[in-house]
Amino acid sequence: MKNILTVENVCKNYGSFTALNNISITVPQGSVFGLLGPNGAGKTSLIRIINQITLPDKGTVFIDGEKLQQRHIQDIGYLPEERGLYKSMKVGEQVLYLAQLKGMSKSEAKKKLLYWFEKFEITDWWNKKIQELSKGMAQKVQFIVTVLHTPKLLIFDEPFSGFDPINANLIKDEILKLRDEGASIIFSTHRMESVEELCDYIALIDKSNKILDGKLGDIKQQFKTNQFEIGLLCNDKTALLNQIKSHFNLEDHKEATFNADLRMLATLKNGETSTDLIQFLNNKAQITHFTEIIPSANDIFIKAVANNG
Repeated sequence: MKNILTVENVCKNYGSFTALNNISITVPQGSVFGLLGPNGAGKTSLIRIINQITLPDKGTVFIDGEKLQQRHIQDIGYLPEERGLYKSMKVGEQVLYLAQLKGMSKSEAKKKLLYWFEKFEITDWWNKKIQELSKGMAQKVQFIVTVLHTPKLLIFDEPFSGFDPINANLIKDEILKLRDEGASIIFSTHRMESVEELCDYIALIDKSNKILDGKLGDIKQQFKTNQFEIGLLCNDKTALLNQIKSHFNLEDHKEATFNADLRMLATLKNGETSTDLIQFLNNKAQITHFTEIIPSANDIFIKAVANNG
């Protein structure tokens, strides 16, 4: 698969403080790539380097196979966490100005802006000043400015900050649509539920170092703990539990009843498999529920950062 962005062995220091320590990542073309990490991990420093706001002390960045150069700024759309619109300017004047800075002609920019304003149902904002808009309204405008010039690479830093659930879903749908239309997206957030919904790949940075990266699905498999939620119907729950414990080494289990159903959380170890357990239970009870617990992005984030401590 072709990579839209390759970061090779990038280092960045601010005096004696190391912000990035030999960071390498690849962002596959046409994907949503989650750039994750605790506050102060180094994510913003890396984003600034990709946007050529700052330069690395060491290492190289490639965009679409070419070493990053000043002209590539037109190939990138960047929505920073701290928004940067001019509050006293009218919305229409400002978006036209910013679009032309990205190399668009005034007529082309106006045509595309009308499309996006109609799409977001904000055509009556054209002559409003930014300071007259709510935070969420201003975020919509900034999102449009970010994507307007159809860049190869989009970088969204906390794009849902300030949005109500309805508008957050609107922006989420647009991000996925942009990906499906060929855009490549770097998505930085602390909202792990959004990572689950949007990201194809992730990289986790902690204390200036990359501590994991890859396909989100593959990483979930790596962090599995062989834990299962089980629901059973049987005549004698106590006897069944004793039989299970005598045949399987349950590292951790909890029992609860739900109506006539025995619910159990079981962690298998020592080479035991779900097939072994299912075959055993089939002869002892009616299985009403049997699900392997796959760790969430939030679980992985917490565990990986804790292990890196």
